[in-house]
Amino acid sequence: METILEMRRITKVYPDRSSAANREVSLDLRRGEILCLAGENGAGKSTLMKILYGLTPATEGEIRIRGKIAAIHSPLDANRLGIGMVHQHFMLFSEFTVAQNVVMGIEPKKFKFFLDTAKSNALVQKVIDAHHFSIEAGKTVGSLTVGEMQQVEIVKMLYRNVDILILDEPTAVLTDRETESLFKSLRILAETGKSLILITHKLSEIKEISDRVVVMRRGELTAVRDTADLDEREISRLMYRRREPSAGERMFPCASGFPASPREVPLKRKPVSDRTVLSFQDVTVRRRNQEQPLLNRISFSVHEGEILAFAGVGGNGLGVLEAVLGGFLPLNSGRIRCREEDISRCNSEKLRRRGLAYVPSDRIAYGSAASAPVWENIIINRRREFSEWGFLNRRKSEAFAAELLDRYAIAGNSSMPLAFLSGGNIQKTVLAREIEQYNDYIVFCEPTRGLDVSSSLYVYSQMESLRNSGTAVILISSNLDEILALADRIIVLYRGSIAAERENPLHSPATEETRNIKEEIGERMLGLKKT
Repeated sequence: METILEMRRITKVYPDRSSAANREVSLDLRRGEILCLAGENGAGKSTLMKILYGLTPATEGEIRIRGKIAAIHSPLDANRLGIGMVHQHFMLFSEFTVAQNVVMGIEPKKFKFFLDTAKSNALVQKVIDAHHFSIEAGKTVGSLTVGEMQQVEIVKMLYRNVDILILDEPTAVLTDRETESLFKSLRILAETGKSLILITHKLSEIKEISDRVVVMRRGELTAVRDTADLDEREISRLMYRRREPSAGERMFPCASGFPASPREVPLKRKPVSDRTVLSFQDVTVRRRNQEQPLLNRISFSVHEGEILAFAGVGGNGLGVLEAVLGGFLPLNSGRIRCREEDISRCNSEKLRRRGLAYVPSDRIAYGSAASAPVWENIIINRRREFSEWGFLNRRKSEAFAAELLDRYAIAGNSSMPLAFLSGGNIQKTVLAREIEQYNDYIVFCEPTRGLDVSSSLYVYSQMESLRNSGTAVILISSNLDEILALADRIIVLYRGSIAAERENPLHSPATEETRNIKEEIGERMLGLKKT
């Protein structure tokens, strides 16, 4: 079978990281093949595909298309070389028609200046019919279901005559019926000579749709196998295999993915209180035109002096849970209580006033104002405290910020723009601000993503100190090593529902019973175990 794509020794190192997102990854793709790219969150799958699609440059390595070295600096370069990508979050204009979305940027023109609507509809409908999709060129995208919107994204790429199609978590928001329809379409594409790469975590789908599977872990390629030669449990083991701690050893993951000695983290833990701080009762969140709920009847409680961790893979509800906890996404049904107070309808501002502390997964986009000085970022939620007669007391604000910089060992000064700090120091700044304002509970979302070893251990030590002081801590993380090192209790989310809830046994010395706990939780995250 003809090899259409070769990626050789691809390495990607970000300037603010001490480890490689990809490390000498080599793979090939054959004509008419469906290749699944599997691995836990943070394994480097998306980075590798962004390099292939021209969204980010590789630090080292080369890409060959049909045997020739290819320079891919942008998605336009990728499209010209016959490479297309369908992102997990659709890039469509809901008020435009299917045809208008598909031809955007390469529209057929009438009189050189105006969109030729009739020709656009005819050309796009021809692509739709040729590949047996169920959408219509003249329909408005806003009236479509999620599954039909995904078809529009695929048609956009086929209209540009791509031979290689990358799909990022294509079934994350689809119902079983929509998934079945999508797979039928993908098989037809492969039969006509198109080559497909699917980024996915769903083991049953890997077995059902792919010819080969590539498994990545910690930025490296760990296995390339014919799918027919693997069962689902073997794929899971390849994704989640880990070194177990020796007796009495606490394993804290560092930025490179390898264990680091947690000297700064207290080993002795106080028992969890039976006093409930926060509870969810049958919380359901839906998106318009989507049959599958984003969160489906979620119920849990977190107690004083407890770290409750949520584990899951992309598209299964972690991001939605973060948005609900932060007050950015309303509930369709259910109730949230803090102590005895109903906070179900509180927005972010009201939750902040109530005492929510929240370290977001994206500290730049949602946790800070990069161009503002450090002191403004620190007092942003407490401006009233630092105001006199309606005016902000800058001297008092800067003095408070300087005190926190010293207390939390943040390298920088309070008057410099936050963007001038390193990634680790920005995270410490957000952390300091949130810890200083919390009342009842604090939410950490991907707290060490992109941090080096020392910064990661510092964050862990702060979380442990909060827990031991009686704080209720919620940890949302796609890093399973991190969860197993910190959590008292673990809840696994799968397709928006709670797939498992269990105490974390790894605070005790390793035993035969606890030796494969990571693989077991990984299987539940992937839907392999359902009881």
